[in-house]
Amino acid sequence: MDERGAPRVARFKAYYTELEQGRTYAWCRCGLSRSQPYCDGRHRGTDFKPVRYRADTRGEEVLFCGCKHTKTPPFCDGSHNNLLSDYPEDDPGSEANRRVPEVTPAEDARSVLNGGGYVFSTDRARKARRGALRYCTVIGPEHGSIHQSQFHFETGSGDPTVIAFGERDVVLFMTEGDAEVTISGRTFAAQTRSGVYVAPGEAFSVAGRNGGATVRFLASACPRAAGPEWPDRMPDNFDATKPERVVPLDPAQRQGMASRYFQMLVDGSVGSKVVTQFIGHIPLSKAEPHRHLYEEALIILTGAGCMWTENLKARVGAGDVVFLPRKQLHSLEATSPEGMLVVGTIYPGDNPAINY
Repeated sequence: MDERGAPRVARFKAYYTELEQGRTYAWCRCGLSRSQPYCDGRHRGTDFKPVRYRADTRGEEVLFCGCKHTKTPPFCDGSHNNLLSDYPEDDPGSEANRRVPEVTPAEDARSVLNGGGYVFSTDRARKARRGALRYCTVIGPEHGSIHQSQFHFETGSGDPTVIAFGERDVVLFMTEGDAEVTISGRTFAAQTRSGVYVAPGEAFSVAGRNGGATVRFLASACPRAAGPEWPDRMPDNFDATKPERVVPLDPAQRQGMASRYFQMLVDGSVGSKVVTQFIGHIPLSKAEPHRHLYEEALIILTGAGCMWTENLKARVGAGDVVFLPRKQLHSLEATSPEGMLVVGTIYPGDNPAINY
């Protein structure tokens, strides 16, 4: 412990653990144990006591807190990110990193990385047509996704096309153009860089607000879908228990994460309990390699950089989307002096600050 009576930091990352069903684990709260993340009795004589957790679910995977400052003991809540003034970084110029080969986009607009991850170029992709829409699959089961899918859409002139994804949570992000988004009969104004939530069973359409101007957006459907559905008409089944659906970019809502920051867009505050969308800024840097327990899709809005995995890397720029499977080791590097602005969709998960 330090002189303020705070727990000792065992390490600035969580401990990934696969639990045994029926077993009770005693998580070290004081940080003094030599058997991290578990208690070995060294808390005796302090004000700290271990936290016990019983594993009742078969095959449960957890991240036990390593910094001991979590507000959700015994699990990591991302608090370790704010115990340091700088986000943990890696040196892109190290001898090992200089030997990492760069992959380039194939004919399907994907630069394939380790573990099934990839960078997808929406500009290079071939797009199908449906009424006033042009669209393509960004993430789907045919490309290795297990949990989420994502589709790129561009509106054109003409009547808005009705889109649905069945009994799934759907999250939209408006990348270009101010729009009118109609969700099962209820219409909302959505500016560029807004997140939009569509509840399971609802349908939606998107149209430009300024005389039919082009609007571009991405739609994430969770759990994954093979493709969109095309209802003949807009249903009238808006879930009024979730009245607020559009979340705009708002600097006042930023949350600090060491030298970085992010804002939650779509989360439980608008009714989404299983899929989360956030927007964040990455300064000129290369993050320390890390993993997540959720699938993640990252949309690059501004700036340029490089996505690294174990022994491959691919360039990224505005308009690209990065797909990362669960537990895939990765590191996103921003090479632009002004950094990068990115939007992330995580599923299943509710906290983009948690990593290991």
